[in-house]
Amino acid sequence: MSRRGNCWDNAPTERWFNSFKHERVFGERFPTREAMRATAFEYTEVSYNRKRLHLTLCYRSPVEFMQQWEAKQRRDQMVA
Repeated sequence: MSRRGNCWDNAPTERWFNSFKHERVFGERFPTREAMRATAFEYTEVSYNRKRLHLTLCYRSPVEFMQQWEAKQRRDQMVA
């Protein structure tokens, strides 16, 4: 956490929970805690990280962004 009054610290987490609740959880009843965990895992790993495009990542998914970043790092190391 940074200094008091800096509202940007929690913004990414709050945005994720907002998306998660509205896209997957709202109106659902889960029979077990394990069913809820499976839904959270599926949403995070399959939908949110691999398919969903993010504005702050220039409309790329987090996985695509990381792959491009790692490729750029490898290219930069070869040049140096």
